[in-house]
Amino acid sequence: MKLLTAIASFILMSAFTYPSNPSIHGFKVKSIEGKTIDFSSFKGKKILVVNTASKCGYTPQYEALQKVYEQYKDKLVIVGFPANNFGGQEPGSDAEVQEFCKARFGVTFPLASKVSVKGEDMAPIYKWLTSKAENGVMDADIKWNFGKFLLDENGKLIQYFPSKVTPDSEEILKYLK
Repeated sequence: MKLLTAIASFILMSAFTYPSNPSIHGFKVKSIEGKTIDFSSFKGKKILVVNTASKCGYTPQYEALQKVYEQYKDKLVIVGFPANNFGGQEPGSDAEVQEFCKARFGVTFPLASKVSVKGEDMAPIYKWLTSKAENGVMDADIKWNFGKFLLDENGKLIQYFPSKVTPDSEEILKYLK
């Protein structure tokens, strides 16, 4: 009986101690082109997930994102998630966002279809990124556009960086060297 109680206790503790999905590699999302971005295909590389917007004061960060993507593409993937959660600063359709990003900033890194990164309609991948109960590392509160989540080669969350931290800042680049 003691053994059964110990096993039940261990199982119960494990359910509350470990995340339901400890890796981002379990996620698939719709790309801006209508295809699939399969995060399992990024195993072995770090991943920088960024919520983006075309009409934001931080929009020029697209340029730095593209530069970092090109410079570290052997060990880093950047995935942009256009979102209209803050100030209505991403009002366009997927096609309009894609055209803007390519024409204005030459973006070649993967872009997801527009999602919600906050609130009741939050995309599942953002629920995972922002909840310690899900990711096993930390809770994060996205307060504006261009918040950045850095994940390691195994798909585990390393750190969250708020909007003001630029993609080419030492705070982020130190993880890529």
